[in-house]
Amino acid sequence: MTKPAYDDQNVFAKILRGELPCHKIYEDDKTLAFMDIMPRGDGHCLVIPKAASRNILDIAEEDLFAVMATAQKLARAVVEAFNADGTTIQQFSEPAGGQIVFHTHVHVIPRFEGVKLKPHTGEMAPQELLAEHTAKIRAVIG
Repeated sequence: MTKPAYDDQNVFAKILRGELPCHKIYEDDKTLAFMDIMPRGDGHCLVIPKAASRNILDIAEEDLFAVMATAQKLARAVVEAFNADGTTIQQFSEPAGGQIVFHTHVHVIPRFEGVKLKPHTGEMAPQELLAEHTAKIRAVIG
């Protein structure tokens, strides 16, 4: 298999460059966390590395470690902010693995006993709801 090239015109690269808006939850020198605009549940957020990488198959180890440390921080925050029973962490690599945006990203989704994830419909959540969820999570992170 030929290794696909990183495309710096992907939506997350554009968010990192400030060309597209996002509901930013957390940022450090290596990662950015923001709300998923097509959430599969309340509080669904994403963690991305600032360094260019397509997915887990090509990300530098130090960037992967930073992403996972931020994912853990977000997982703890969303469980507290939404009084969730647990969390789902997902990472998809390449089309066969379900990846749609080709910049490494990890989904952090609060989970509740007996509540299934919403299907991925491609519909965007209302901006007001995303802003409200951002504020809830940021209040926990501090």
